[in-house]
Amino acid sequence: MTLLPVSDAKARLLARVLAVSEIQMVALGDAVDRVLASDIQARLTQPPFNSSAMDGYALAAADAAQVGSELTVIDSAAAGHAFDGRLGRGETVRIFTGAPVPEGADTILIQEDAEKIGENRIRTTLDVTAGRHIRPRGQDFAEGETVLKAGTRIDFSHLTVAAAMNYPTLPVLRRPKVAILATGDELIEPGGSPAPAQIIASNTFGVAALVRDNGGEVLDLGIAADRKDAISAAIGRARDAGADILVTLGGASVGDHDLVQSTLKSAGMELDFWRIAMRPGKPLMVGWLDGMHVLGLPGNPVASMVTGMLFLEPLLRRLAGLPERKREVEGITANVLKPNDLRQDYLRSKLTRNDKGQLVADANPKQDSSMMKIFAHADGLIVRPPHAPELAAGEPCPILLIRPFE
Repeated sequence: MTLLPVSDAKARLLARVLAVSEIQMVALGDAVDRVLASDIQARLTQPPFNSSAMDGYALAAADAAQVGSELTVIDSAAAGHAFDGRLGRGETVRIFTGAPVPEGADTILIQEDAEKIGENRIRTTLDVTAGRHIRPRGQDFAEGETVLKAGTRIDFSHLTVAAAMNYPTLPVLRRPKVAILATGDELIEPGGSPAPAQIIASNTFGVAALVRDNGGEVLDLGIAADRKDAISAAIGRARDAGADILVTLGGASVGDHDLVQSTLKSAGMELDFWRIAMRPGKPLMVGWLDGMHVLGLPGNPVASMVTGMLFLEPLLRRLAGLPERKREVEGITANVLKPNDLRQDYLRSKLTRNDKGQLVADANPKQDSSMMKIFAHADGLIVRPPHAPELAAGEPCPILLIRPFE
């Protein structure tokens, strides 16, 4: 089978993806990181009245036409405790931040600009202007106004305004469910004692974190032994749970001990493609099983993480109703890069900025796809297209960010 270019593979993967449409009502406090399913209109007006923005005195500007004007303090008003009367000529009310502005007042004289000249008398020490330090009714939002749009991924600021609009619950899209299955007799869970031919399973944890970071819910199917019955049972659990995506880790090739692909086919999987023209990550498998996307990631940890970023992340974000994450940026290489072959290379690199502010990518000399430490310490991946010629140090190159870099 011919190796499929990365761009073609991604386009084919995403071509049949429809965003999750089921709506759930969740408590406001549980809605962070969820995706709004519909527009949210304000249920009230904020602020609901003209309110004071400062501590001071509420008065009519006409009663303090010049510095040194004197007024009589007739009452006070605080947040939650309004003055119910109306100001008369030459009167003022002591007011505190958040309190409703009394009828007859059109400005706030802040307390620093008022001189007490008696028990209930003040004198202005600064010019007074109508409208100063008053938050008008509806300044923030008005009843019926659309404040939050469908598709918004809810963060702390959205929760705050939703609460202010009097929403105890919010309509959100169901999180896509991603079942993750590691396979291999050589794998044991972290914390165990590996036999001489065994290693610790690590890929599940990185893939699960990537799923959660991109709006998904994780169903960990554990580790399946290299037996068709064990793999088949795990596939059944993913189906029964209604998984939107089944991610398998390892075993998707066609060797004597690579049973994932054949078992999935026996279960009815429609294989779209496998084997991608990329390094690391060539043995990537994409298929479709009874409405469930199947994504077979390579067993090598770094290959698994790179293909997860390139394929699982955009698949999941489209399902979740989230915009595609833009990881690719422009930079320059710190190294001479050798000519490339027919596979697109992703070189783990440390990033810095030069005195011009350009991103400078220093590729690690070791790029083996099993070396997790180098990936953990890298900031980005230099992207080397197929058949790219030698690239001199200082030349432009695309960089795929592993994490945000300032």
